[in-house]
Amino acid sequence: MLDMMVFITRQVEEIWVVDGSAFNFSQITNRRYLPTPLQLCCCSHNTSAFFYHSQWFMNHVVASSFFQAIFSASMIQCSLSFTEIKAPGMSVLKISLMKPSEVAEGVSVWEWSGSALDEGAEAAKWFSDYLGKPSQLVRFNAASETRLIDPNYAPGHKTMFSDLFPFMLISQGSLDALNQLLREPVPINRFRPNILVEGCEPFSEDLWTEIRISRFTFEGVKLCSRCKIPTINQDTGIGGTEPNETLKKIRSDKVLRPDKKQQGKIYFGQNLVWKENPSEGHGKIVNVGDPVFVLKKVSSVAEAAA
Repeated sequence: MLDMMVFITRQVEEIWVVDGSAFNFSQITNRRYLPTPLQLCCCSHNTSAFFYHSQWFMNHVVASSFFQAIFSASMIQCSLSFTEIKAPGMSVLKISLMKPSEVAEGVSVWEWSGSALDEGAEAAKWFSDYLGKPSQLVRFNAASETRLIDPNYAPGHKTMFSDLFPFMLISQGSLDALNQLLREPVPINRFRPNILVEGCEPFSEDLWTEIRISRFTFEGVKLCSRCKIPTINQDTGIGGTEPNETLKKIRSDKVLRPDKKQQGKIYFGQNLVWKENPSEGHGKIVNVGDPVFVLKKVSSVAEAAA
């Protein structure tokens, strides 16, 4: 074990509502439909994500632009049996955590397509009314569907409706270091990690290839390349050029990996997968305040997978 230990300061959980047909971040047309992470105090875990993370998806939205709506902690309340969703001018929507029986076909996310569980007419009408677009809320059907992660980075590992990987970790030190270079600091919700840690040097997470949190072991498999979402204020929907312009100067592959093939990307955060077998995860919990033990790391960011 390496002589380094950091602590989880926050976990961020989210419910995605997206147009699965057009992933074009430059065409966000309605400022209301922008992400605000839902913070959790603790989270249990399954083979592909934290429980209830990235399991829901908005399907069959008829639109020519990409949008996303992520509801804040004050708008989503969870119990042991249902999730309660609130929005201005809308009645409360309760989504049972029991899996629905109806199946929706033709669901697609990036490279994956298949079937999903349909959360029903009430949820579809609620989101259609709120978003002003025909919508269908679906849940990933792990019993019949598998979405594999890119085998170049994590062969044999799975995810659900997350972007590409089930876990993404950022350190508070990295955010602080970036904010020192910005005219206006940005909050962590610009980067949407589901694990935020503190107690390490800025960008230490670039080097981590194996860490332990509570009874889980995670592998760092790929530096997180960033799209345009970090440039959008998550509260107002107003876009800009920062922090990406600054990240290009300090976190591009040209800067971090000059001897590697250049992809024109910028990096902030570390994508993770769970190392253990699926049968070993039952009943395990990750809590805010848990120590994070760095078990293995590479010696330089140039050695990290990207």
